[in-house]
Amino acid sequence: MSIHFSSLLLSFIPLFVAIDVFGVIPLFLSLTEKLSRTEKNKLVTDATITALVVALVFLFGGRAIFRFLGITENDFRVGGGIVLLVLAVIDLVTSGEKHRTTDESVGVVPIGIPLIIGPAVLTTILILVDTYGQWVTIFSIFANLLIVWLVFRFSHLIGKIMGKTVSRAVAKIAALFMVAIAVMMIRIGMTGMLGR
Repeated sequence: MSIHFSSLLLSFIPLFVAIDVFGVIPLFLSLTEKLSRTEKNKLVTDATITALVVALVFLFGGRAIFRFLGITENDFRVGGGIVLLVLAVIDLVTSGEKHRTTDESVGVVPIGIPLIIGPAVLTTILILVDTYGQWVTIFSIFANLLIVWLVFRFSHLIGKIMGKTVSRAVAKIAALFMVAIAVMMIRIGMTGMLGR
């Protein structure tokens, strides 16, 4: 089995953009500001493990879901692209904090889900599996979640260095890349449908 570095990189980047770990640091800090360092470290580990389990279940079960619902790969590309496009536009026109969490309590929810693994990430995972295969996608998931774990673990330092203004700027830039990726997904899906 031959896996090229370019495939690893091309699968890593969309997932990195979808997770947007640097963009959600301000929200993470606000959710965990009252926790001790030990409690926060445990929370980060629990949330990351939860995110990994959900991502892998979705990765391996995605094709079965497709078959059961009668969805083609091009259908999902177009539908997933639209979802990513909507989420990216929301990120661009809002602060990015209001829509990312549905629960004010601090725990695996909302930090593991949907802060780390949200709709955009799940959509991206299924499309990456179709494009690059399971092993490359698994590598991308592990690599991205390792970055998430490290960033959240040292978020107090990163937050001080970046500041709120830079964090928001990074989030907006990531949202712009997500728009471009979403348009690409829709274009490839439509091309596949029309080519039949």
